[in-house]
Amino acid sequence: MSRNERQYLDLCQHILKEGIKKEDRTGTGTISVFGVQMRFNLQEGFPLLTTKRIPFRLVASELLWFIKGDTNIRYLLEHNNNIWNEWAFKNWVESDEYTGPDMTDFGLRALQDPVFNEEYEKQMNAFKERVLTDDVFAARFGELGDVYGSQWRAWKTTKGEAIDQLADVIENIKKNPDSRRLIVSAWNPEDIPSMALPPCHTLFQFYVADGKLSCQLYQRSGDIFLGVPFNIASYALLTHLIAHECGLAPGEFIHTIGDAHIYTNHIEQVNKQLERDPRELPRLSINGEKRSVFEVELSDLSIEGYDPHPAIKAPVAV
Repeated sequence: MSRNERQYLDLCQHILKEGIKKEDRTGTGTISVFGVQMRFNLQEGFPLLTTKRIPFRLVASELLWFIKGDTNIRYLLEHNNNIWNEWAFKNWVESDEYTGPDMTDFGLRALQDPVFNEEYEKQMNAFKERVLTDDVFAARFGELGDVYGSQWRAWKTTKGEAIDQLADVIENIKKNPDSRRLIVSAWNPEDIPSMALPPCHTLFQFYVADGKLSCQLYQRSGDIFLGVPFNIASYALLTHLIAHECGLAPGEFIHTIGDAHIYTNHIEQVNKQLERDPRELPRLSINGEKRSVFEVELSDLSIEGYDPHPAIKAPVAV
């Protein structure tokens, strides 16, 4: 069996056994360790976890949203992707324009209180519909600020110009593959206050050797149960896409995490996942007619041979 998924499960066990209890911004509480690393050999299969179903469509549509430089959830909603809704919805229900029922602590209460859950779903669905159909509303409340897409594609300089980091790094991989400066950063201190969520995956670097492209991500904060499986698949996909454009084979995805944590209300779910045996990893297929990363659409990507265990639900800490 490939060690690709086993090391993720080992990390879960390590955190549960060795982790320190820490409070956090959301008030949920975590078990945390500091400084961990996983290495995924992309030649051994695409690292989409099999011990619970990870929806590849959501991973791919979010990554393409980043690549496009988009920061508004409308694109995601158009692709039935709801993973960023809570942060935009929070801005809406805390605004002066919101006149509905109190949605304080909506992320936790929605899962614990059936009556509140019904109202929450009603308000969320109305919010999503307005983002999809009302341009003015979407521009104000669907916007997440200078999050990943903005930093990757339009990093603002002190001269009022913009740097397309992603396009630049792809060009440098082609022209100077031995460079040690093949880096894209999402952590822009000046823009942190304007972001709905400061970037958790903060910086990534590429490395070319033996005709293969590898990528290392530094992630300052990793929600091990919900977020990290998405991050693994997303950066593996990004590595595949850039390797495809640059005429290289995918090498490794190396995932380095600072604060690696399991939320206290995810422990039961993690233990359930740990009872499952990993299965064979799937394979990624990319439309060969699309050579540029910036031309790829969701329909150009597919996963073959994916046979995971069922999904495991857990609340998102906002």
